[in-house]
Amino acid sequence: MYSGSTLTNFSGAIFGAHQKIDRVAFKFLQKLIQEKKGFPDIKDVLHFEGKNGPDGIKRKSPAKDEPWHFYDPFDEDDTELILVIEKHYNELVKRLKNGSPERSAFDAAWLAHAVVDGLTPAHHYPYEEKLAELRGSDDLQTRDSLINKVVIPGKTKKDSLKKNWAMWGVGGLMSMHAMFEVGVAFILAPLSIKVAEPSPGDINVLIEHGYKEMFKRSAREIALLDMYNRFNKSGWTRKLIREVRNELAPVVIKTVTLIWFSAMRDAGLLKGKK
Repeated sequence: MYSGSTLTNFSGAIFGAHQKIDRVAFKFLQKLIQEKKGFPDIKDVLHFEGKNGPDGIKRKSPAKDEPWHFYDPFDEDDTELILVIEKHYNELVKRLKNGSPERSAFDAAWLAHAVVDGLTPAHHYPYEEKLAELRGSDDLQTRDSLINKVVIPGKTKKDSLKKNWAMWGVGGLMSMHAMFEVGVAFILAPLSIKVAEPSPGDINVLIEHGYKEMFKRSAREIALLDMYNRFNKSGWTRKLIREVRNELAPVVIKTVTLIWFSAMRDAGLLKGKK
């Protein structure tokens, strides 16, 4: 999802979807843990979004250790994002145990970012496959500079123009992706999303099945709505906007809240907490 400009964190503070989700999830987490301490403050978590988050890597060092948060919820063999989530989750648990506030804030932010992207309809689309078709290569490492990320080479000038229009033009691969994510950010900005608060039943499901299975279930629930394909066909409709408000946002926020809660439990900070 959109996290604001990677040049400054100012835009993300206002319209950043990741930042909005983190703030609401943190509020619900505080209600769940009550007086328990140990989780980093939200302002420290938000420091590692925007230009200091995973999206910032795409501008600072293209194709080098660049996070790739696309996920097929119905492909059990698609484990790349699951491994990223697991890595940040384990690090967050470790840092919470050790009482490392700054590193805890970093891993809480990057964990939430990966989770949110994995639940975002635009990230369920086979973007990598379509990008490889346009570029004529499946090697993402060739996009090793800003110009190589932006401009797709072609065999001729006409071929290059055609490919770049398919990427950036009306209905293009990247333009539609960006329009969806920015649209979600604007829809979420003014909402309080109270219905995203986890219930005791949600916590029981988390404890019984674990955070990874809970994430997978949430991703499948969202993917079944087929939101991004419908957006590609018809743009922003009233029905789609309602679904973002009433279905997408609550599931995403609840999942982030519960995964942070799970990390605190595994770190031993919530002993006796059901």
